[in-house]
Amino acid sequence: MQTFVLPPEIAELVIARNKVRDHYQAMLEAKGGTAKLHFTLDGNLVGDVGEALAAEFFGIRLVDTKSTEGIDGYGPDGRTVQVKATGTGRGPAFRQTQTRADHLLFFDLNLEAQTGTVVFNGPEHLALGKLPDNFDGQRSLTPGQIRAANRDVLDRDRLAMHPTPTS
Repeated sequence: MQTFVLPPEIAELVIARNKVRDHYQAMLEAKGGTAKLHFTLDGNLVGDVGEALAAEFFGIRLVDTKSTEGIDGYGPDGRTVQVKATGTGRGPAFRQTQTRADHLLFFDLNLEAQTGTVVFNGPEHLALGKLPDNFDGQRSLTPGQIRAANRDVLDRDRLAMHPTPTS
């Protein structure tokens, strides 16, 4: 696994989120509330950050629209790539799709620490092999399952990361 420092623009996003979180937490407490709102950065935002990182660090050419189900872009060598990202430490989630990518990149983003980790970089079928053949809706791999799948990837099957990450 490779760890890298997130671009400084991500720090600005986290700082803004923290200001919103702190503002509303103070307001709730002033009104006698005990609820904790976390304002988690997740969903489409984290997915878009993952795709941007794939373009920046792996040279992925992203598809123009989201009309290509299961494929987010193309690697420098032309292989199709699916990009997944989490900001919660969970494993990647998959749906049954007609089209599967040749390759999967899965990032675990620690937004507070401003770091990211490439948890999986290899043929998508190795990760999907950890799931049942048939399932309804969405199924997730555990962090342990995706890390185990990454250990099965041969070095020659990985996409090269540029610039070289720190750590």
